[in-house]
Amino acid sequence: MSIETRGIDESMAAPSQTTPRFLAAAIDREREQFFLWAPVCLGAGIAAYFAMPAEPSIFVAAVPLLLMLILRAVTVRGTLASVLLTAMILAGTGFLIAKLRAEWVRAPVLTKVMRNVEVTGTVVMVEAKTPRGQRLTIRDPAISGVSAEMTPAVVRIRTMSSRVLASPGDRIRIKANLSPPARPALPGGFDYARTAWFDSIGAVGYAFAAPAIEAHAETGSLSEWYRRSIENIRQSIAVKIRAVLPDESGEIALALITGERGGISAETNDAFKNSGLFHILSISGLHMVIAAGAVFYSLRLMLAAIPRVALTLPIKKIAAAGGILSSIGYLAISGGAFATVRSALMILIIFGAVLIDRPALALRNVALAAFLILVVFPESLLDAGFQMSFAAVTALIASHELLRRFAGTRARPNPVLRLGGFFAGIVASTLIASFAVAPFAAYNFHQSQQYAVLANMIAIPICNLLVMPAALVAMFLMPLGLEGLGLVPMGWGIQGMTWCANYVGALPGAVGHLPEISLASFALMVAGGMWLALWRTRLRLLGVGIAVIGVMIAPWMRRPDIFVAQKGTLVAVRDASGSLSALPVKNAKYDLERWLEYDGDSRSAAEVQKMSAFTCDSVGCTARVKGATIAVARHPAAVPDDCLNADVLILATPKPAECAVPATVIDVFDRWRNGAYALYLDQESNNPEVRVRFETVAARRGVRPWSPTPERSAVHRARLKPAGAASSNTLPVPNIANGPGSKTSKTEAVSGNAGAPSDARSPPPSAGHYDDPGEAEHDADEGEFQ
Repeated sequence: MSIETRGIDESMAAPSQTTPRFLAAAIDREREQFFLWAPVCLGAGIAAYFAMPAEPSIFVAAVPLLLMLILRAVTVRGTLASVLLTAMILAGTGFLIAKLRAEWVRAPVLTKVMRNVEVTGTVVMVEAKTPRGQRLTIRDPAISGVSAEMTPAVVRIRTMSSRVLASPGDRIRIKANLSPPARPALPGGFDYARTAWFDSIGAVGYAFAAPAIEAHAETGSLSEWYRRSIENIRQSIAVKIRAVLPDESGEIALALITGERGGISAETNDAFKNSGLFHILSISGLHMVIAAGAVFYSLRLMLAAIPRVALTLPIKKIAAAGGILSSIGYLAISGGAFATVRSALMILIIFGAVLIDRPALALRNVALAAFLILVVFPESLLDAGFQMSFAAVTALIASHELLRRFAGTRARPNPVLRLGGFFAGIVASTLIASFAVAPFAAYNFHQSQQYAVLANMIAIPICNLLVMPAALVAMFLMPLGLEGLGLVPMGWGIQGMTWCANYVGALPGAVGHLPEISLASFALMVAGGMWLALWRTRLRLLGVGIAVIGVMIAPWMRRPDIFVAQKGTLVAVRDASGSLSALPVKNAKYDLERWLEYDGDSRSAAEVQKMSAFTCDSVGCTARVKGATIAVARHPAAVPDDCLNADVLILATPKPAECAVPATVIDVFDRWRNGAYALYLDQESNNPEVRVRFETVAARRGVRPWSPTPERSAVHRARLKPAGAASSNTLPVPNIANGPGSKTSKTEAVSGNAGAPSDARSPPPSAGHYDDPGEAEHDADEGEFQ
């Protein structure tokens, strides 16, 4: 029994005679697999923490773990109850460490938009952006107009200047527009503010001018010296790669070596996504295995060529040690994404198994890597790259173990069969990995790539046999100034992969667009997949049924009838055909694209903004949705009429006190406070009343450190809403526009508080949003499959 699993396996010993016989037998046969569920249970506790509607105190977060420990101490070992309590202890541990991690990274967050403010601080990361400029990550900044105790620990600024900018470690001064990290574009959407919280990023923004360098890098502490040295190495590698490969091939080479993808154009990114090859652009298991494997086999071959060394030293273990060192070096210069960390951990565990003469490829190694990452970075559970990476590798190794048990020992095939097996392996691994990551792709990105197998059959051999070996040669020769010998053939291979991505991605039907699936459907599919992969006996077949149930309920997800953005007067309604139709609003592309992804709609933002469902004049627009009148008042002159005729009224101004007819009123302060809205219109067949239900971003996020609740002003509440006035979002009222006896409308808050009184002292409505939509779009894409 391995050291790392002894405690868990012993606590899950054979069930006692009190356990039902069939269940006891099933548990006993699966006892060796119990450790594989340790990261799953830990992840369940972490997921429970992030699902909380309000932030728990540390004491409350520790209570479940303490309670389970007490119950476990008084429970007879070897019983089913002890097994379940051990799982719950792991879940309680996950809940507690997620809370501790959130407190550990706690740092101030900017509370409002600030324009043209001076920022000084130390640059810790420089990322090239296409088509020009860079993105600077600045630590320990000073911001004019912000007190020291309210200043964020880290600020991220996108510069638009094409000049050569600062280097890591430099102290700079720059004028920039700043805002808090963005809220989701719709309820339940990607929450960049949460991601930023765990990176201690409290403000983001952009600047048009290059920064002024006040001082160059100083020695500082050992950790600062290390981070600065690694970042300077990354920048030096980038300069040398771009000198040999000045076109986009160089940017892709840079992504494969250092993990920096900022220089790759949006068109190329889309081509790799649409063809199912986007995983090649992110440093993950494929690249780590090729790089470390090449070092391992090269060292072993060279040592084997020396008879004295081969006969007296354990050359396999020496080569494994070389593979470990190469993996650590690759991880250091790669940027440290979760998928890269997972891959490096897997390589270390695999080569570590070689050093101690244990099997290298095993699900226990995957479980151990996942467990360690979740303990150190519990927020990685919500990262799509982490989810898809572990799903793929778990499915592949589980399939490998299953085939190995059934196949047994076979004679070595001839070279022709081995070559055929190589391509068959690509097809099989692509199919297995595609099935494994499909729920995550559907839930996070609402897409599927139909020709991924074809693209991978062409691109993976190029990557395995040319691109990554050439990259390894380039890195070894770079200190000698001979990196071109490796980078030039690497560029040839990259051009071949890019051609493949462009060709396959442009085929008819290459991309399937999927509407949002419910959390219950997603959870069932994931649970079924894990059940199938982690058990060994026939008990695993129950996972197929669980996953099928998840697939069957996926289409039942109700889609909103109306979307209302937080910023401006961007509104989209569902027309008679069931498709979204939106108002033409400036800088609305990012929000619209997120709404279309949620809807499984392949149209562009420009197509949706043809507003076929709206009728507009100079002061506002109206639309009819399921018999209800939706009004968007862009000017105060439209408010009196809309207050008399609309069922749902969206205002670009504060709600006037005399506007009493509409059942739902969403004004500028509602959107500032609650974020974007998703509204649902329900009408019973025997009732002429239209009921409006809504969800808001604020309510879906809850009151968490990364989603604080804005303060309200009692004075302004009294001024906007006189005492004794009826609530504007709960009472059925007549639709005056349709005459007496016509349909009425009622609003029911699923979550949030539309129509609630607003705060006169509130920051501008744009607070909490980017002023540069491109910056927000980039940050939203940081969760892509890596």
